[in-house]
Amino acid sequence: MHMADALLSPAVGGSMWAVSAAAIAYCSKKVRTELDDDKAPLMGVLGAFLFAAQMINFTIPATGSSGHLGGGLLLAILLGPHAAFLTMASVLVVQALFFADGGLLALGCNIFNMGFIPACIVYPLVYRQLVGTNPSRARLTTAIVVSAVIGLQLGPLAVALETVLSGISALPFSTFALLMQPVHLAIGIVEGLVTAAIISLVYKARPEILARVRETRPPGSIPLRNITLAFLAAALITGGIISRFASKNPDGLEWAIKRTTGATELEAMKAGIHGALASLQERTAFLPDYTFRKPDGESKGGAAPMVERTKPGETGRNAAGNKLGTSVSGLIGGGITLGLALMCGFLLRKKPQPAA
Repeated sequence: MHMADALLSPAVGGSMWAVSAAAIAYCSKKVRTELDDDKAPLMGVLGAFLFAAQMINFTIPATGSSGHLGGGLLLAILLGPHAAFLTMASVLVVQALFFADGGLLALGCNIFNMGFIPACIVYPLVYRQLVGTNPSRARLTTAIVVSAVIGLQLGPLAVALETVLSGISALPFSTFALLMQPVHLAIGIVEGLVTAAIISLVYKARPEILARVRETRPPGSIPLRNITLAFLAAALITGGIISRFASKNPDGLEWAIKRTTGATELEAMKAGIHGALASLQERTAFLPDYTFRKPDGESKGGAAPMVERTKPGETGRNAAGNKLGTSVSGLIGGGITLGLALMCGFLLRKKPQPAA
């Protein structure tokens, strides 16, 4: 669901940059009063894990499309909404700058759609109301799945609105939305089940990590360090190995665009802010599309992808080299994200109060 610059006007893209920047400033202020020292490392490894997990596209049966985990709800349940939003922003910044996954003009939209909506809207208004303070496993799973589905309906709806308000692409709102919503319903169900499985394991090991049950359950016996190391190991395995086997089908946004327009590309806009940001991204993205750069003579021309994601293993590339590039991308991207999210966590963590 990573939007590209070709879908957005400068006015809409700039406005969403301002909205997301304000949300980052607000959440940073809140994290200074909320995040304990022991949660800062978890913030880093969860960022790395989510970066790797978003590389894994899974096929949506009978559609010819695919989806990947958003992860905003998972982060919110484990870190709280404000630290979760900052972690998601870190993931998306790394993806856009170094891997050309999502446009730079669209970065504000992507941070809002994939970070703010699940962490700061769905988590407090849906998940917390459903889960209660002392949930059973069944209630916890139900709350997660319902919340994931709602989040994966609101996010694509925001994409459709931002695209139509931009008015620079031939995507009629009703057709685009009617294609986006059903396929993301399926993605939301998968995300909910995967998130519920992960949260159930953490809930069994350290229930107090989940903010809503912190005061109603005795602390778990497994050290938090072990939980952190488990997520780090999962990030390494997912990014370095499992990412090689991601689905080659277009993701839900690409699929909806293709079904609406018959193509997944728009004519490149080389002038103005679009051209300047495209040039900047070309310089900063050292592993575009999560693989090694093509020689200059093999680069595309004349069209800008609406969605900046090319699936690992795409036909026409050298399979071995592409898979190696995917693994390298997963490991390097996870490492950069870990460092950025970890830095945010340590710089913003709650300061100890001086003794009276």
